[in-house]
Amino acid sequence: MRRSCSISLPVLVVLSAIGYLYYTTVFIFIDGWLGLRTSPGLMNAFIFTAMACMCIFNYAVAILRDPGSVPPSFVHDIEDAQTPIHEIKRKGGDLRYCQKCSLFKPPRSHHCRICRRCVLRMDHHCIWINNCVGHANYKVFFVFVAYALSSCIHSLALLVGNVTYDAQKDEQQSEGSLRTAYIISAVLLVPLTVALSILLGWHIYLILHNKTTIEYHEGVRAMWLAEKVGNVYRHPYDLGPYENLTSVLGPSIFTWLCPTSGHMGSGLQFRTSYDGANSLPTLK
Repeated sequence: MRRSCSISLPVLVVLSAIGYLYYTTVFIFIDGWLGLRTSPGLMNAFIFTAMACMCIFNYAVAILRDPGSVPPSFVHDIEDAQTPIHEIKRKGGDLRYCQKCSLFKPPRSHHCRICRRCVLRMDHHCIWINNCVGHANYKVFFVFVAYALSSCIHSLALLVGNVTYDAQKDEQQSEGSLRTAYIISAVLLVPLTVALSILLGWHIYLILHNKTTIEYHEGVRAMWLAEKVGNVYRHPYDLGPYENLTSVLGPSIFTWLCPTSGHMGSGLQFRTSYDGANSLPTLK
């Protein structure tokens, strides 16, 4: 499912950075250090190009794919034995209902003030893709971050190798435009690598616990409230690390880095740790 979108300034910044880093990595770092006509040079150029293409492809899908909309016909079925828990409002205890969309809210869905609609399994709104990260594009967003980080590490390694190679030559070839390219690339690559490493690590943590960013912050509050009355809070969608991992990335390791998310279902209902138990409410 696709959505109409406009190219925003942050998206243009990301695309410009990708284009610049690809050019400098292949035609300056690899060509200047290893040479594009050598086996090591061709191998590095091929690997980096493949990762860059996957990065751009997943980035485009994350931008264009609808993160998941609540069907107008959706209603909670409190008598469904397949739904062991129902999320309710903190105040009043009613089933969750969005006053702005005039729709009942499925489990794990939230209203995005920027998109002005409810999003299924919403994680957050990302300005860098000009879209929400939700049920239908969460895996694609995660895969994009993984490829982007791998590409940055590869490019940074080639930059260091090229600078070291130039330093060993008693020539002035690294002056002028080449030195400028080195500096700009380093200014881009170092903070990008750090930021993407933190972002990827954060989402690996979330996936292993089957949480979204919103649910993490809600869980902190729920844990604090539970401790006040002597109870123990447990995230209802935590099925264990392996089950959590396969429910988001897919059942096979060969599909983990592919932009497919059909295995995740409709986004209207999710397995919980209470499956097979009596119906239990959870506050949202």
